[in-house]
Amino acid sequence: MHIVKRRGHKEKFDERKVYGSCYEAAYSCCNYNKKHTEKICEKVTSSVKSWIKKKDIVTSDQIFNQVIKELKKHSKEAAFMYKTHRDLS
Repeated sequence: MHIVKRRGHKEKFDERKVYGSCYEAAYSCCNYNKKHTEKICEKVTSSVKSWIKKKDIVTSDQIFNQVIKELKKHSKEAAFMYKTHRDLS
């Protein structure tokens, strides 16, 4: 599966990026231990992957919003951190 990035180019979907950014948001703002943070991010990543499989074309913005939606189910603080600390480069 390829995703359309913000600048219009396509890139292969990498679930490690979803997991990593989710992990950083959850671990940095919440007082969760590593195991709990890992479980949350595994669930979020799995849900996002399942959601992507149902789509023909997916943009990075859509993935970003889906991660926020899924992360909110586990931690509103982590979802806020994820949303507000997006790399704008």
